[in-house]
Amino acid sequence: MSAIAGIYQLNNEQISDDHIANMMNSLQRYPANDVQVWHQQNTFLGCHAQWITPESVGELLPYYDSERKLSITADAIIDNREELFEKLQIDKSRQRFVPDSQLILLAYFKWGEDAPKYLIGDFAFMIWDQRNGKLFGARDFSGGRTLYYYHNQKQFAFCTIMEPLFTLPYIKKKLNEQWLAEFLAISSVIETVDTNITAYQDIKQIPPSHSISINDKGVKLSRYCTITSGKKLKLKDNREYEEAFQQVFQEAVRSRLRCNRQVGSHLSGGLDSGAVVGFASRILQTKNDSLYTFSYIPPKDFIDFTPKYRVANESSFINETVQYVGGLNHHFMDFKGVSPLSEVDFFLNTLETPYKFIENSIWLKGIFEKAYKEDLGVLLNGGRGNLTISWGSAMEYYALLLKRIKWIRFFQELDYYSQNMDVSKTKTIQYVGKMAFPIVNQILPTFKKYQSKTMISKELAAKTEVYKKLKTHGINEQSSTLPNIFKERKRHFHELFHWNATNTLGTKLSLKYSLWKRDPTNDLRLIRFCLSLPEEQYVQNGMDRSLIRRATKNLLPDKVRLNLKYRGVQGVDWVHRMIPNWDLFVEELEELRADKEVFNYLNESVVETAINKVKEGPETEHAINPDYRIALRSLIVYRFLKKFN
Repeated sequence: MSAIAGIYQLNNEQISDDHIANMMNSLQRYPANDVQVWHQQNTFLGCHAQWITPESVGELLPYYDSERKLSITADAIIDNREELFEKLQIDKSRQRFVPDSQLILLAYFKWGEDAPKYLIGDFAFMIWDQRNGKLFGARDFSGGRTLYYYHNQKQFAFCTIMEPLFTLPYIKKKLNEQWLAEFLAISSVIETVDTNITAYQDIKQIPPSHSISINDKGVKLSRYCTITSGKKLKLKDNREYEEAFQQVFQEAVRSRLRCNRQVGSHLSGGLDSGAVVGFASRILQTKNDSLYTFSYIPPKDFIDFTPKYRVANESSFINETVQYVGGLNHHFMDFKGVSPLSEVDFFLNTLETPYKFIENSIWLKGIFEKAYKEDLGVLLNGGRGNLTISWGSAMEYYALLLKRIKWIRFFQELDYYSQNMDVSKTKTIQYVGKMAFPIVNQILPTFKKYQSKTMISKELAAKTEVYKKLKTHGINEQSSTLPNIFKERKRHFHELFHWNATNTLGTKLSLKYSLWKRDPTNDLRLIRFCLSLPEEQYVQNGMDRSLIRRATKNLLPDKVRLNLKYRGVQGVDWVHRMIPNWDLFVEELEELRADKEVFNYLNESVVETAINKVKEGPETEHAINPDYRIALRSLIVYRFLKKFN
């Protein structure tokens, strides 16, 4: 709900008033309901507060508890308030007046450095523990809020964003080549595997699932949360599993509806956002409130070139959901006249780093802008749904059955699948067989070709040994075999980097628009529940993502709920949108090509090939061509480096 900042002088020197003022003034570009600082000789805490929840209105932050000798500044929404009230024995008459920051402080007073283990929600906070002479803080398990820091032998400084840290005279803006190497070497939208580093050499960040403790002996980072599959849940039948899921998911949604303003949600034509909207609308209607929903669609003159089972314009499915759910204040948005090229400087300034999500940049920003104009305080989404509520790929599950020699269930499922999808059983068996017992390059012959399109120069790769580092985190850019999705799912929840970039974007857009992005499908309680379910709950009777389809009966229309043949695909209109400015795009790429210094970082031959492809002229269907994507990503890095220098 806030941007937080602070300085701790480890040598007990007085903090300069100018340093405090400069840091806080640097946050003035964001809207705020209140701005306060707390200062005690060698410790300063600040808060640029945005009031989002009812309890936060009028909240005093930073807050000093004179009885416990603790001071806190926090950027947090805590979702398991009722559970904490009980464990902390807070009187019922006081509960609705206790803001989340004080809950965190009381949790720390009771459990010390174990406190983050008891917190569910999106948070980053810092606590000055006067009795023990230390600063302690933490970031939530998936990094829903950012928290950057700098330290040397004399000073420790932190902030929600990086720019205020550079107002301090002892922090210099130096490029971190290790960060850039990871960014360039990874061909997917993942930025880096090291969640402690940033694009700047002197600035680090607290990784997701970590706490930090600082005293005169130094700085210590500790991981407090590791998500594992755990013990499998065994219930009697499908109905019990569905009811248990509905209970957990409803609580995940309900706890994210706490807001002192209106609530909105992204809405596509699929199951994840549809389920979020269905549950949220049902809860809000009991309070006579409506849910604002926002859907991105391509402009009218865009011609969909994707395969028939892919749908670029999901409006027919979205309309079904809107009509069926009811109580929605819905907005279709095509962002006519806006292109990824026109948004580059906005995102570089907002994120403070280069970025990769070019295809989706328009609607990610545009929906935040629209929601801000409608005076919303929370914007829901179903971003993590593919790995939680709508997990369950039929083909991979059938391959698993085949490998485990579960013939009876395998052939039963195959019969249902062939009927549902109207496909040949023989062809399905052949495909599943190749997945169960793959031969290199047999399944995806183009996989290796696309994976070789990394942007990093050979010199930078060798200097940083980046590929060796990526491999230790399960990323092998030279691999030509399909990953095992079951192992990848486990790895996804164990590794910390997968959602770091997404949540960084969410934090910084939320500060700009005073509007929190909240994802019920990323609730820690829900993740643990979904990981505890047996795989057969996710694929049944020839139907993938079976659990969410069954659990949303009477919540979503059958056209959406039981849709097996069509999948939405977003952002494929990005090249189409750039056509009016294609000449400017080419002109800037030529400028990049002429600047030989940039090829200290970028792979010259890969970028040359990409530029030559772009110069052939805009082809809408090349939106999925890796050369087009590399060209625009290279331009983004080039602009960042120019800003940096």
